Amino acid sequence: MADQQNADNTGKAGSDPEALAASMAKIAERSQALVNGFLSNQSGSLGMGDPLNVGNAFIELTQRMMANPAQMMQAQFQLWQDYMSLWQTTAQKMMGGDVDPMHAPDREDRRFRDSEWDESIVFDYIKQSYLLSSRWLTNTVREVDGLDDKTAKKVDFYTRQFVDALAPTNFLMTNPEVIRATVESGGENLVKGLENLLEDMERGDGQLRIRQTDETAFTLGENVAVTPGKVVFQNDLMQLIQYEPTTKKVDKRPLLIMPPWINKYYILDLQPKNSFISWCVHQGLTVFVVSWVNPDSKLAKKSFEDYMLEGPLAALDAIEAATGEKEANVIGYCLGGTLLASTLAYMAAKKDKRFASATFFTALTDFTEPGELGVFIDEEQLDALEERMEDEGGVLEGSSMATTFNMLRANDLIWSFVVHNYLLGKEPFPFDLLYWNSDSTRMPAEMHSFYLRKMYQENKLIEPGGIELDGVPIDLSKVDMPVFMLSTKEDHIAPWKSTYAATQIYKGPVQFCLAGSGHIAGVVNPPTVEKYGYWTSAKNPADPDKWFEGAKEHPGSWWPEWRKWLAKNAGGQVNARTPGDHKLKVIEAAPGSYASLRLDAEDKKTA
Repeated sequence: MADQQNADNTGKAGSDPEALAASMAKIAERSQALVNGFLSNQSGSLGMGDPLNVGNAFIELTQRMMANPAQMMQAQFQLWQDYMSLWQTTAQKMMGGDVDPMHAPDREDRRFRDSEWDESIVFDYIKQSYLLSSRWLTNTVREVDGLDDKTAKKVDFYTRQFVDALAPTNFLMTNPEVIRATVESGGENLVKGLENLLEDMERGDGQLRIRQTDETAFTLGENVAVTPGKVVFQNDLMQLIQYEPTTKKVDKRPLLIMPPWINKYYILDLQPKNSFISWCVHQGLTVFVVSWVNPDSKLAKKSFEDYMLEGPLAALDAIEAATGEKEANVIGYCLGGTLLASTLAYMAAKKDKRFASATFFTALTDFTEPGELGVFIDEEQLDALEERMEDEGGVLEGSSMATTFNMLRANDLIWSFVVHNYLLGKEPFPFDLLYWNSDSTRMPAEMHSFYLRKMYQENKLIEPGGIELDGVPIDLSKVDMPVFMLSTKEDHIAPWKSTYAATQIYKGPVQFCLAGSGHIAGVVNPPTVEKYGYWTSAKNPADPDKWFEGAKEHPGSWWPEWRKWLAKNAGGQVNARTPGDHKLKVIEAAPGSYASLRLDAEDKKTA
């Protein structure tokens, strides 16, 4: 009934010039309020600094381009030729000819899904013109000679950001879907879009914090992070959750999962249908997971080694108290995997053999080729970041990390929501993955600086003795245990060829598995879905391309493959353990208070 009423109102507004004029006046009024609010919130912060050090990169690009005018003239001539060809095919289409498009979007490009982009000659031309120009610009930049590798990658990355921002889909007058919605609603979509924009600006305290999902649709412990469990241990940095068994017998060795602290653990426990944690419990594993705290300024001095001592090592002690077992198997995901590798090297130096096997999910140890995140790592940017963390009380706000990761997939995680929320004026859909993605966390300054400088910038982790933790020089080559490494084929955060390098470092037997899709979807891929597939090989040659050539492709999820591998390191079977039935008492129910704290909710309380 409500939808019918809205449709009726929309039709009236769209056919009534007075209603349309009133709507536009309302838009202007709201726009002025938005601008005034934004300017007042800035408090003099609208400086012309360049914290990302982008300007110097493009200055060098310009100098290199000017040094080779012949190459530039050739590029411009090619652009002119391509546009002449596009004009010709468009003219043929206007005269009724059946002409195939010269420039089509990539298969995974969802920006031009509206039928008008193909059926309308005007919009088809706009689309093809944009694709032609954007591809010409990115290719021209990539072909400039003389740039060092880091500068070339930075220029390429920010050129793509520029190109993505200028897509015709992002503007009112060049997006047929938005034009249609504006006419049909009498401009109400734009009014609502401005309201959404203002709300997001207010949520970000003057900075745009785009809502990617309906955050009111989810509650931790009710419809996300619902696997039954209990918090059985906690310290300053983490809570340890032990999950309730669903089988009579379990593996003797418990399983510890260490997620990254850049995001929250429940990416592995979104809903029962896609919960890796729930699946592990049903596979007969005693599952423990580290739930990291969302640190504030009181924890600004917490270091990387503190995360080791108060994370996996403290968890091992707690697991022994909770189960009586001295040995455990362990998983490290992303940054949690980097910490795990460091911890295993530290334990090897200390002759500590409490971890019987290790599994890594999309984890970097060799940062020679760190992927697109590398464009944010240079001396100027690190200096600016450290200054910002000092100004913010010794932490990096979660919104900063969220923006960085969103930029890696700008069309999907930024511009699609700009169109949906602000131009179409729609409310975001409820989506568990995006709810998790928006649940950002802070970074302690000391830990984060160490991680970025010692690993990303200096690549010291792969050097024997290159990093010292708790007074102990560590060496990854001393790690001697069965290792399972999972990487994903389309990972833009931890490129699989970079993660593969660790197969040549560890001393024990390594099984490398490459899953389809990306950093999240490739990991969270339950067997019931039957998506993506994965590759395995019995050999690990030094060259990752050689590995892939000899690898066997399998359909479906990699989870059963990993479970089969883990069974070899189970240590036998014992009766199932229940949280609180040994030396550790239950503190609270999962997901626990550390995970339940959302920064956006905290911001609302503060406001």
